[in-house]
Amino acid sequence: MSTIHLQNLVKKFGDFTALKTMDLAIADGEFMALLGPSGCGKSTTMNMIAGMEEPTSGKILFGDRDMAGVPMGRRGVGFVFQNYAIFTHMSVRQNLAYGPKMRGAAKAEIDRRVGTIAEMLQLTPLLDRKADRLSVNILQRVAIGRSTIMEPAIFLLDEPLSNVDAAFRAVMRTELKQLQRQFRQTMVYVTHDQLEAMTMADRIAVMDHGILQQVGTPLEVYNDPANVFVARFIGAPGMNLLKGRPAESDRGLVIDLGPLGATPPLPAGIADTVRRARGEVFYGFRPEQVTLVESGSGLSMPVSFVERIGARTIVHLGEGETAVKAVFENDVGLAIGQTAVIAPAEPSVRVFDAAAGRAMRAG
Repeated sequence: MSTIHLQNLVKKFGDFTALKTMDLAIADGEFMALLGPSGCGKSTTMNMIAGMEEPTSGKILFGDRDMAGVPMGRRGVGFVFQNYAIFTHMSVRQNLAYGPKMRGAAKAEIDRRVGTIAEMLQLTPLLDRKADRLSVNILQRVAIGRSTIMEPAIFLLDEPLSNVDAAFRAVMRTELKQLQRQFRQTMVYVTHDQLEAMTMADRIAVMDHGILQQVGTPLEVYNDPANVFVARFIGAPGMNLLKGRPAESDRGLVIDLGPLGATPPLPAGIADTVRRARGEVFYGFRPEQVTLVESGSGLSMPVSFVERIGARTIVHLGEGETAVKAVFENDVGLAIGQTAVIAPAEPSVRVFDAAAGRAMRAG
């Protein structure tokens, strides 16, 4: 079995705790992304899975097998680094064939596997070219191929696309997912780029400061963030969060946003949860899930900046703690200095405990 179980995993470097009691189960054949900002512990987690680092405490299980003390070379994992690690004095063919050759595979089998991988990664015309004459984009493709050709049951990738250009990243996102499906590998992918995680992963483990914040499908972490960090980190732009206090009105429970006035009534289920809370809350909504409405029926805010980025326009509204963003079609008729009235779509509204940062959910 190629399942991975991280149980009460902790990693310390002296007095610094890089990973704090992480529990995570990765299913056989699953594409799991470890997503978070630099220094959040995602690469440390991958290094422990690979066997490059030993946990301070806790367990790493592959299936039912405890990996404690098992060296990297005996774990049966493939690893692709951020900085491609290939032999630049060799040809592409020699690089791809290196692993099977060291394992003693027959020449006919090596040729077959090299041909298959080269075709999948569009390297066939370059097989006899020396690696030192290739672009960074192609070198990373060769590095991925060299690990893939070994057909590891578990494939680990640590920011493999961060050094390549945007167009190549878009191509490789598709190719990596196709490789994973074809070989049915359990894949763990470390990235700070939410687009990579959202487009490729079956599930995403969002991390920050060594703490696992949320695990879920891309839609789950986008639609129902577990806390304020995930709400702000996921999305481009992230979720709008306005601080306010619950208040009863003749329309139902609303959030008093101070100078912005009161929100529309909260949906019944979440309203019951918010009524039981004490203190301030964050009223959250996605920038993509708002509409322009008539004055008096939404949040009235001045336009401070307009970003027109092709297919859509991001409108910046308000300033300071009351600043929000709204995403519209590219021809929206708003300009700096105008006043816009926006209304979040009711199903998209989320409320968070301002003190603890946790999502407040119905029930």
